[in-house]
Amino acid sequence: MTWHAQLDIHYAAEQQRTVARHTHVGPLRVLQSLYPEGDAICHNVLVHPPGGLVGGDTLDITVAAGGNAHGLITTPGATRFYRSAGELALQRTHITLADQARLEWLPLEALAYNQCKAENRLSLELAPQAEFIGWDVTAFGLPGAALPFEQGSFLQHIEVPGVWLERGRVDAADVRLMDGPLGLAGQRCMASLFFVTGTALERNRREAGLELARQVIAAHTLSATAGATCPNGQVMVLRVLSPLVEPAMQLLRQVWLVWRAHFWQLPAVSPRIWST
Repeated sequence: MTWHAQLDIHYAAEQQRTVARHTHVGPLRVLQSLYPEGDAICHNVLVHPPGGLVGGDTLDITVAAGGNAHGLITTPGATRFYRSAGELALQRTHITLADQARLEWLPLEALAYNQCKAENRLSLELAPQAEFIGWDVTAFGLPGAALPFEQGSFLQHIEVPGVWLERGRVDAADVRLMDGPLGLAGQRCMASLFFVTGTALERNRREAGLELARQVIAAHTLSATAGATCPNGQVMVLRVLSPLVEPAMQLLRQVWLVWRAHFWQLPAVSPRIWST
């Protein structure tokens, strides 16, 4: 049996409190809103009870935030793309932010199982005074369980229309891509953290953000396979390759916290579910 699930989340600022309203079709839900940082920032956990996607499944997620609203979305566990007999497993996420809105998109990793056929798409639309921090973490196979990614394909698509596009297809059979020095070089986790704005960042703000990220990278065990850059004035990206998910996620969390403090003057408060 295949699933086509849909979830729509809307954040609105009401009397200095960010309120989340959501509707869903199929097995895709949001748990109760949490406010560990006070009323201004609404934390939500996105839950997919089946636990993963098989061939033919589609998950459609839309998130909108109105002016002065600030939402943070994460997940309780990895998004698993299981083996497919031939049909595509697809997750699509579209995020729209109004002026003065902020959103943090922080799902745990996507796991590409052997013989999967999967696509994971994220698109963003930001008004001129909107800002966004998000990440994308993808792991291929289960090295710890001796279940390598030997067959299958995974398409990753991240886009801010007219501003930034990252699109790549990882084919398990492409040895040069999977193991070559200009590809994944034998690493099986690729991860990106990105800060996106509706208009170009001021130079001092941008350069300070890059320097903070590079200081964290330099002190990390993944320093040889990580780097931070600005592909254009509206996007700042940290990219990292790692043999496993855990060290990559650790690095992303560290930089996310320093960017949060630098760009938004917010303290280091992580979603509660990460510590359970």
